[in-house]
Amino acid sequence: MSGETKSMTVLQAAFIGVGAMVGAGIFALIGPAGGIAGAAVWVSFLLAGVIAALQGYSFGKMGAHFPSGSGLIEYVARGFGNGHFTGITAWLAFMSQCIITAMVAVAFGGYASEVFAGGNAAWSKVFTVVLLVAMGSLNVIGAKAVARAQGVIVNVVLAILVLFSVVTVFTADWSLLAPSGYPTFRQISSSVALTFFAFLGFGVITFTAKDLPQPSRQLPKAIYLAIGIATVVYVAISVGVYGTLTVPEVMAAGDTAVAEAAKPTLGEFGYLLMALTAMFSTAGATNSSLYPAAGLGKDLAAKQQFPPVLGRQLAARIPVSLLVMVCATALMALLLDLTAIASIGSAVALTLFTLVTISHMRVRRVTHANTLVLVTALLLTLATLFSFVRTTLVEEPATMLTLLVLLVLAVVLDAVWKRILSGRQAGGVGEHSHSRD
Repeated sequence: MSGETKSMTVLQAAFIGVGAMVGAGIFALIGPAGGIAGAAVWVSFLLAGVIAALQGYSFGKMGAHFPSGSGLIEYVARGFGNGHFTGITAWLAFMSQCIITAMVAVAFGGYASEVFAGGNAAWSKVFTVVLLVAMGSLNVIGAKAVARAQGVIVNVVLAILVLFSVVTVFTADWSLLAPSGYPTFRQISSSVALTFFAFLGFGVITFTAKDLPQPSRQLPKAIYLAIGIATVVYVAISVGVYGTLTVPEVMAAGDTAVAEAAKPTLGEFGYLLMALTAMFSTAGATNSSLYPAAGLGKDLAAKQQFPPVLGRQLAARIPVSLLVMVCATALMALLLDLTAIASIGSAVALTLFTLVTISHMRVRRVTHANTLVLVTALLLTLATLFSFVRTTLVEEPATMLTLLVLLVLAVVLDAVWKRILSGRQAGGVGEHSHSRD
């Protein structure tokens, strides 16, 4: 990988973000969001897209001036320094990324088992591990392989979702979408705490800086393009679903609501089509989620935030940090009840987004970012985070406990590694002084 030329395009970088965003989340979110926003879910996704675009502005400006293989962790370091705070944030991000990847891979295993093995639980685990090995191998081959595979996956997913949107929008009962039936704007805005989760994956694009020939120009474009594509897809699917089914019908259908909305025109074939789409979506999301591991480990090891071993390669080819992430993810997928901690990735991502924006405020004179845009992005993200804590984390004690455990573990890992590093540096100074004597 070290010898790879920087040949990733803006579209390929954007598709890595789209793949991370347009995963199985849209299937799971469409119902719960409707329980709050009713048929106005499309408005909720649009508002979430606006918040994501504001954050994208912040990320784009930071990435243009500070392109790095460690992505958004580098942005945190620029504002808070390269000390314990950034180290703890980096460990927390790495561990939460393992959980997010495990959850997506498990979702793939579930869909694959339904399609090919009649829902057999044992086969679900097999498919999960096979996917992780396959996508890990793609990332070993290099960024070009990741980008090409992601291009194919995203094109297939978008083609099917566009077909679904066109079919359902043209046959929609527009009376079901009449504004007179919408709940209050306060209720609609409160649902953004749910729909914003579907945009969290765009942060992965920041890690493509190391593979873009001109990251200062290309990274912001990739971020805006990915958020724009995701917003259009989410709004179109919401209109299609809620223009076909009533809110109670969507709630009753749960994760199969998208397939139910396709049945009037596509029949039972709609179920199979959506299951295959979910498989492609989750495969792409797994690919995108593993992508940051190599750059993150190499860059943070070079900056002494991670132990040197995480910046090395086995057999001059396999990044140790990627291998660690694949193994940790597989263990989590096989041993943990991931449904009990389903919101952990969202909690950490929202926290990281907040930290990045605060960090950006401290260096805005360097990036020449608009202060009003940054303040607006910060306030809206904080509002989303607080709403999420109030409506979700409070009701999920397992997620809250896991978050606390991860935070403590991140603090411990950073403290232990920095103590070891300090000892090595002190030993090196002592040896140097002794040799001079």
